[in-house]
Amino acid sequence: MSTPERLIESTRELLWERGYTGTSPKAILERADAGQGSMYHHFKGKPDLALAAIRRTAEEMRATAADVLDGPGTPYERIEAYLRRERDVLRGCPVGRLTMDPDVIASPELRAPVEETLDWLRGRIAAIVEEGKAQGRFAPGLDAGEIAATVVATVQGGYVLARASGSPAVFDAGVRGLLSLLAPRAS
Repeated sequence: MSTPERLIESTRELLWERGYTGTSPKAILERADAGQGSMYHHFKGKPDLALAAIRRTAEEMRATAADVLDGPGTPYERIEAYLRRERDVLRGCPVGRLTMDPDVIASPELRAPVEETLDWLRGRIAAIVEEGKAQGRFAPGLDAGEIAATVVATVQGGYVLARASGSPAVFDAGVRGLLSLLAPRAS
């Protein structure tokens, strides 16, 4: 792996573990096993490197979600697959956790890939809900945007609750509850 790649991957890991403020250039260089000047040789500084890392994390999250949401099955089954997909619940969401970092939120450049990813996710889920409504699988009165926001909020809130309790059980309970509310009704 090249030095820029090691720097990006190390920054991704550190942002997930420590957040932006807690990620020092020294820690990045140590994790990447890179020389002192290499960060500034390849990037303008910590904000530039963090932006590359956040973009990479956001792209990865979108690709992982798309694999499930664009997969086989009914609209309900695809949303269910997204909610139940394997996750490191206690570690939290690498994109969602960035929203709790005041330096990321205060920076329009660093916040943009986070916001774009969450907007994309809500949009993709809303489209699936609309698809389900058109097929008669979901109630026609459902607001697709509200359902999509609820799905994303359940996942992100589930991470927070699981981390607070030290157990994925509360995440799983939230998923089961949402799925029971969303489940197509038998005719």
